[in-house]
Amino acid sequence: MGGRVLWVGTCGFGRRRADVFRDLGAMEVQQTFYRPVPPEAASRWAADAPGDFLFAVKASQFITHEASSPTYRRAGRTIPAAEAADYGGFRATERVEEGWRATVAAADALRARVLVFQCPASFAPTPENLAALYAFFESHPTSAVRAWEPRGPWPSHLVGKACEDLGLVHAVDPFAAEPATSGLAYFRLHGSPPGPSPYRYTYTGADLARLKANAEEYDGAYVMFNNLTMHADAARFRRLQAASA
Repeated sequence: MGGRVLWVGTCGFGRRRADVFRDLGAMEVQQTFYRPVPPEAASRWAADAPGDFLFAVKASQFITHEASSPTYRRAGRTIPAAEAADYGGFRATERVEEGWRATVAAADALRARVLVFQCPASFAPTPENLAALYAFFESHPTSAVRAWEPRGPWPSHLVGKACEDLGLVHAVDPFAAEPATSGLAYFRLHGSPPGPSPYRYTYTGADLARLKANAEEYDGAYVMFNNLTMHADAARFRRLQAASA
């Protein structure tokens, strides 16, 4: 691998925590996206994990998603219509700040190295959204890597410029598109190559070999599986990686 480091894991606990900590080297916490996770719970996960296990934290949907998003069904709160406009879109509001505080608290408890900001397809590259994106990241510094996964019609050159200006890593499914940033990669594998039921897709040996070659083009890469067989696929990929180390 020429000194390159690959951190391999899953988006969420695909199995029991003990199995994840035994078989994998990383995990992107998903609970933090839906609702605030008590720091005590996050601290217990960190205590149970091996010392070299890496946690990433998916940032609160309060930061990225409008209150109309179906993901709020798991938010554990009723949002009055008068407050709906205060959620998501990286707006300068107290609800977005609440999401940021909860994200940071969980990340601190987990000693997480990465914060992942996944945007919905409805967050389009409009001047207003770009202004909010820049204002948010410029005013919320952190020592953690900040990985941004835009969805929808974002031109690669625009993603690359925003990432360069703001110090972000472009989070992307490498089977769907090339990262717009270099150096460090953050891959979120959503069951690609694309098909009628991508989440149910199990990666083939050829897929994993292609993924390995792709990841090794970067100085380091987080390789996070997010499909139905994610734990098994991640473990297979990790064994492939170890065999060639």
